[in-house]
Amino acid sequence: MTVTVHPDSRESLEEALHGRGLRVTQQRLAVLRALAARPHADADEVHRAVAAELPGTALQAVYVVLGALTDAGLLRRISPAGSPARYERRVGDNHHHVVCTSCGAVADVDCVHGAAPCLEPSDASGFSITTAEVTFWGLCASCSEAEAAGTDHPTKETDV
Repeated sequence: MTVTVHPDSRESLEEALHGRGLRVTQQRLAVLRALAARPHADADEVHRAVAAELPGTALQAVYVVLGALTDAGLLRRISPAGSPARYERRVGDNHHHVVCTSCGAVADVDCVHGAAPCLEPSDASGFSITTAEVTFWGLCASCSEAEAAGTDHPTKETDV
């Protein structure tokens, strides 16, 4: 009988941590769960989710865990211009991101041409390329609709 383990089960998360040589801690598990529910979250968002699960968790502790998980290759850190660093669990592929210029929403964009064509620049200046990051900018569907209607995006912060 084959047992299917959900990728976000405690067992699969523990296996992922062990597979990267990391100890299993409640904070690491909570951060991985938070990012499963909130892809592209910044450290403050992750901290709020972790603190709800593990009261008393310091923001600095979340930063340490995010750094360790990123260094181990379990998370990817993205830094859209004008935005705090964001983290995601989608690693190991060459996908890109689209960022809303109004509300800051971020979404994944698969590489259009298949297997990492943007890893072959016209001139690499002697570098051995391992990763390429492409960020597309525009308005998300909600902000486009709000703009067409002449209103602000419902989650956009406005100056008071």
